Amino acid sequence: MVLLVDIGNTNICFGIYHHEGIVKTFRIKSFLDKSSDEFYMLIKPFLEDVTIHDMIICSVVPQITSAIVKMARKYFTLEPLIVGQKLKIGLKIICDDPKTVGADLICDVVAASHYFEEGLVVDLGTASKFLYYKNHTYLGASIAPGVAISTQAMINHAALLPNMEFVTPSKVINTSTIPCMQSGVLYGFASMVDGMIQRIKSEVNNPNLKIIATGGLIRLIAPLCQEKIDLIDPDLVLLGLIKIYLKNKA
Repeated sequence: MVLLVDIGNTNICFGIYHHEGIVKTFRIKSFLDKSSDEFYMLIKPFLEDVTIHDMIICSVVPQITSAIVKMARKYFTLEPLIVGQKLKIGLKIICDDPKTVGADLICDVVAASHYFEEGLVVDLGTASKFLYYKNHTYLGASIAPGVAISTQAMINHAALLPNMEFVTPSKVINTSTIPCMQSGVLYGFASMVDGMIQRIKSEVNNPNLKIIATGGLIRLIAPLCQEKIDLIDPDLVLLGLIKIYLKNKA
């Protein structure tokens, strides 16, 4: 089986791939201070009765990448593939400096390209990313702060605002502090997603542009959006990792 590893700024998402499908997914926090041994102990309970014979990594946190690579060498006796290190990706990248395009963005678009020839990926993670592609070509992006990081910044800078859970209130206008905050954050981000989709559709002159949504909070935000979302796939990056793995192991 192949261990898929998506190292993000907030979480590390893992998937186990076997016979053209993901049989299990799990996630842990992106600890910057963990050693390779500690990371192995964190994921070991999820790997019972699983034999890992290969691994592919997508990462935006080099410090964690190093620890995971050491873990792979020590505990699985293998050398993992790493997106961005001379792998074939099957994707043309059009931008000022292709080397600056994040590995997670590449995986998003590689996966989305297998659903639709042209589309917009909306990835709501630590950052809110809008990725436009056409004919297996990445053509650019728009990146904004993410839901969680924006909310935490607001709480940190406003002495009277409390911490809150991400729960959708039944209406937009509320009369107590926490529902007011929940409304502003969740309906506000949904409105941002709607607005960005509308602007990008206009800019690329395609009112029927397919929208593919992913990211940790997408299932919370997507139902609040008024623009049509054609596909929701929380494991889009992992699917991209599978496509890239198969292309390099064929």
